[in-house]
Amino acid sequence: MACLCQAPTLSAQSIEVTPFAGYRFGGDFFEIVTKQPVDLDGAPARGIAVDVPLSNGFQVEGFFTHQDAEVVTPARLFDAARLWRITVDHWQGGGLQEFSGGRIRPFLTGTLGLTRYATEGDNEIRFSVGAGGGVKLFPLSHIGVRLESRVFTTFEDADGRLIFCSSGSGTCAFAIHADLVWQAEFTAGLVVRFH
Repeated sequence: MACLCQAPTLSAQSIEVTPFAGYRFGGDFFEIVTKQPVDLDGAPARGIAVDVPLSNGFQVEGFFTHQDAEVVTPARLFDAARLWRITVDHWQGGGLQEFSGGRIRPFLTGTLGLTRYATEGDNEIRFSVGAGGGVKLFPLSHIGVRLESRVFTTFEDADGRLIFCSSGSGTCAFAIHADLVWQAEFTAGLVVRFH
């Protein structure tokens, strides 16, 4: 019933779909999987972003980005060199704020979600946060280009401990330890806007 009542509003809602490709840097994931230092300068990444404009340049955003990399670990005393195929996926949602309504639209974005990284026989999913910025260029009203850089922080391992509690003031102190994995991504994509 709620969907039927909202039908006129939803039919007027615009949406932007942006398939993109680029390059992602940050080898911490690869070192965690291989359990040794890896010299990797990055690997190609691709994905899709979907944005729903609300008001005053604010948009709700969901996106998926995927990276495949082949990493060779060097031979060690008792281990031969090994080729690892590693996949890293980010599934995130959040908001995007545009700072202009013209043909050139600078923006900032912030998102939360999950990161999956996998190799043969291992598949891990962790909580992650993303932030970025860029510009959308619209030479036509329905077609544009999106240039963006984004940083991902994935919580690889975290734990917390209660250090002490004061009975007089009712306050407690906690210690939190988190292992973070950082990656940076630079992408370009084609924006298609539907009304």
